[in-house]
Amino acid sequence: MPMLDNPAAKYRAARPVALKDRTWPDAIITKPPIWCSVDLRDGNQALIEPMNIERKHKFFKLLVEIGLKEIEVGFPSASQIDFDFIREMVEGKMIPADVTLQVLTPAREDLITRTFEAMKGAPRVIMHVYHAVAPVMRRVVFNMDKAEVIQELTIKHARIIKALAAKQKDTQWVFQYSPEMFSNTELEFSKEACEAVIDVYEPTPQNKLILNLPSTVECSTPNIFADQLEWFHRNIKHRDSLILSVHPHNDRGTGTAAGEFAIMAGMDRVEGCLFGNGERTGNVDIVNIALNMYSQGVNPGLNFSDIDAIRTAVEYCNQIPVHPRHPYVGDLVYTSFSGSHQDAIKKAFTARKEGDIWEMPYLPIDPKDVGRSYEAVIRVNAQSGKGGISFLLHSEYGLDLPRRLQIEFSQAVQKVSDATGKEQTADDLWNIFDTEYLGNGKYVYVGHQLTEDTRAKNAVHIKVEVKVNGKPKIIEGNGNGPIDAFIHAIGEDVTLIDYHEHAIGAGSNASAVSYIELRLGAERPLFGVGIDPNIITASLKAVLSGLNRLLARSGETQEAVSA
Repeated sequence: MPMLDNPAAKYRAARPVALKDRTWPDAIITKPPIWCSVDLRDGNQALIEPMNIERKHKFFKLLVEIGLKEIEVGFPSASQIDFDFIREMVEGKMIPADVTLQVLTPAREDLITRTFEAMKGAPRVIMHVYHAVAPVMRRVVFNMDKAEVIQELTIKHARIIKALAAKQKDTQWVFQYSPEMFSNTELEFSKEACEAVIDVYEPTPQNKLILNLPSTVECSTPNIFADQLEWFHRNIKHRDSLILSVHPHNDRGTGTAAGEFAIMAGMDRVEGCLFGNGERTGNVDIVNIALNMYSQGVNPGLNFSDIDAIRTAVEYCNQIPVHPRHPYVGDLVYTSFSGSHQDAIKKAFTARKEGDIWEMPYLPIDPKDVGRSYEAVIRVNAQSGKGGISFLLHSEYGLDLPRRLQIEFSQAVQKVSDATGKEQTADDLWNIFDTEYLGNGKYVYVGHQLTEDTRAKNAVHIKVEVKVNGKPKIIEGNGNGPIDAFIHAIGEDVTLIDYHEHAIGAGSNASAVSYIELRLGAERPLFGVGIDPNIITASLKAVLSGLNRLLARSGETQEAVSA
């Protein structure tokens, strides 16, 4: 069936909240929320093949290492694996003292009882119960009116939980209630259900109740969700005895914005998954929100210093790959292929000093902060330019190409990229550079002797052994310096245009690289490059490199004219 010309005939727009004095748009996030990972429950339910116990243990250990203090470990009444995993954790005393396990149960007495059995002996537990409150669920699934939902689902099961918790006195209980489909429900009714739970649990500022407000299905723009949350934050009773939590999903692709707006709207706590795993399009991505905070100078309280190792572990446990463009963790998210982007990054890196505030084009955070090197920041393909090419040659091979040489060499790389259609790695670039500038031609350097008579006008005399078309030859010349003397010795109509040199490496293993721009007759100049431990030898090699390239181009031009 095709898309409708009039979707309004089938779909209802989300209704805005009458909150004219909303404050959340001006709020600034200055501290992290309480984080709760639901990877082992909500995320696990979304997997084609749910985690086995070995993967669950690996994931739990990872979450602890990252710094999560509240971890929803399962749905023990729905899965034997979840039940057995939790019993292993409790009986094996595998729960760190500063970590609280959370478990989920529907509002059904038999399932609540089974959940309490799973948690017997656990030191501290968040007992999380939920039931739907949305009109469509009341009408179609429960066949109950509002009053029946409050009595038969909300109050009844809160009382059951409170009574069972009182029997397991060795455990410190924290109660959590979720009015499922909060974002699809009348605000007044969500408030009524939550206040009924408050009346049963009787929270205090010292023993708070968690009210978790889920966008079970994301159904509006995130600003409307934020208005709903701020309204609730303002109007719910006993606010000082509550922890208001949010559980955003990502059906509209705005889960991260919804999570951030929720914090701005007064929420204390965020439930989500690493890299946004979860039902349908996933739960909110904890890593994304946390590193967004980090990029604004706020410590999120979670450690992602080795983001690649975290991704590898999550991919193993979930058996789902992380997309290469996924924020902060994807293979390509710190990479620029565009020539103009690369040029800006290269210049900004050159200008930056250690300790400066991070102001880097196209890089919201320093990749090194999450364990990435700069190796992949710039990668070269047919869309790239001189900035990216020179950056890679500098970072991987220590070459600082003069600007005009950058332009010249980028044209050689462009030919290869256009011909192959493939990305050019740093090694590929070096091979192109080696072929273009360091390969043999008509002239090949063998050795030289240098003498200097400071009384003479052309003080330097050079004697150079070269091969010309493979045959040994000695050439000699005088000049005001080694390069000038060598050019005179060659006897070609060559003019020196520009000269640059620098060291590669340091100490006894250092080499010198020389870049020399030459003109043959009246033709357009070209660069030659020489590398050698001796700077004079490097310069002589650079002269021959440039001359060989000029002669090769001249020969190509003559062949084209003859043809």
